[in-house]
Amino acid sequence: MSNNSESKRQRQFDCRYLEMARIWGKNSYCKRRQVGALLVKDRVIISDGYNGTPSGFENECEENGATKPYVLHAEANAITKVAKTSNSSAGATLYVTASPCMECAKLIIQAGIKRVVFADHYHDVNGIGLLERAGVEVQQISVG
Repeated sequence: MSNNSESKRQRQFDCRYLEMARIWGKNSYCKRRQVGALLVKDRVIISDGYNGTPSGFENECEENGATKPYVLHAEANAITKVAKTSNSSAGATLYVTASPCMECAKLIIQAGIKRVVFADHYHDVNGIGLLERAGVEVQQISVG
């Protein structure tokens, strides 16, 4: 297969995984923004996550129009979920519907994730710069 064919095929996978992450984000109880994430390694989904409260907490993310401080981002949920399994996130790709914030970027780097593909910019774009500084490939893709 030629390099052009491989990159076209990778783009198709990227768009499909990102669309799957968007659908997964619909599981979130958050009203202001629903974010989904998939962690993929060797074209196998090894973890998933969406933004929400920690296990055992009420499923309400906002209070008085603001996000509760203990709400977990989709990326954090996917990374901590894979940590409970025998899978390794080292070398994986994270597909997420919103770009990672600074806190999630730190987790991504420490988890050994090598690539992040996202759809929309989060209001805090500093995480993208940190990922790039750490050598993590970051790519924005628009999905319909």
